[in-house]
Amino acid sequence: MSKHIVSFDSNGITVAGHLYLPEQATAASGRAGRAAPGPAVVVGHPGTGVKEQASGLYAQKLAAAGFVALAFDAAYQGESGGAPRGLEDPAQRIEDFKAAVSYLTTRDEVDPERIGALGICASGGYVLNAAAGDHRIKAVGTVSAADVARQFRFGADGAQDPAVFQGLLDLAAAARTAEARGEVVEPLNLFPATADEARAAGGEHAAEGFDYYRTPRGEHPRSPGIMPWPSVDRMATFDAFAAVPLIRQPLLMLVGSRAVTAWMTLDAFQRATGPKRLHWLDGASHVDTYDKLEYVDPAVEELAGFYTASLAR
Repeated sequence: MSKHIVSFDSNGITVAGHLYLPEQATAASGRAGRAAPGPAVVVGHPGTGVKEQASGLYAQKLAAAGFVALAFDAAYQGESGGAPRGLEDPAQRIEDFKAAVSYLTTRDEVDPERIGALGICASGGYVLNAAAGDHRIKAVGTVSAADVARQFRFGADGAQDPAVFQGLLDLAAAARTAEARGEVVEPLNLFPATADEARAAGGEHAAEGFDYYRTPRGEHPRSPGIMPWPSVDRMATFDAFAAVPLIRQPLLMLVGSRAVTAWMTLDAFQRATGPKRLHWLDGASHVDTYDKLEYVDPAVEELAGFYTASLAR
């Protein structure tokens, strides 16, 4: 397997990616030859994440299983272009997936008729929307799928007081007014200072998120955990699952049996009308599926089998 630093255009924004080539494609390149074009998978990262974290881990393991795999930073985030930095723009995130597919179609190593996509956490919602409108995506996989807008509106567990989101919308509106007046507005900070504060605010799910993003376990300097306030009202009316009934491609959804976000995966799965399968990762929480190999390895095994069958020549 080899890693290549690549970039491509997404709606006028330069998106940065890591392209992982499986051993057979790397060997052919080393011989100055050309391997037969093979299957490929685009991998999207969780909200606030970057390609060096969970999506990169899954991409590397899929490449080891024989797939060309592309992990990329969403526009406005990581090493990709776009301003303001950290913006969460659902429409752009969906376009990023489609642009990544377009890029793969230009690669000699890739059969353009054998491209799949995988979304982790928030990207699990975005990839469903992308696949519903882009038939070049021949197979769709998700791990711990979440609709980031639903999570903001209803909380990770679906039990959040609706007044919380209304308050966030008030703050987002005030931020837009302040920026129009030339004032400096601090972005929304998604993580408190300590794990205990995270647990007090959002229970074990929030504490696990802190442990992944804010400790040596998974932290990365380009994953700052902030979000410009306009992100909030851009998400207000977004529904990642609205287009799920349009998906006709094979769909595999993986979710941890302890994930408080599992209700979102189940919601999307129930809406799907095409060929679909739900797979439970026994004992895993939402964040466990990002990097804990006792859950990642079985997940990749399921995904590799799924893409092998769904992307067969």
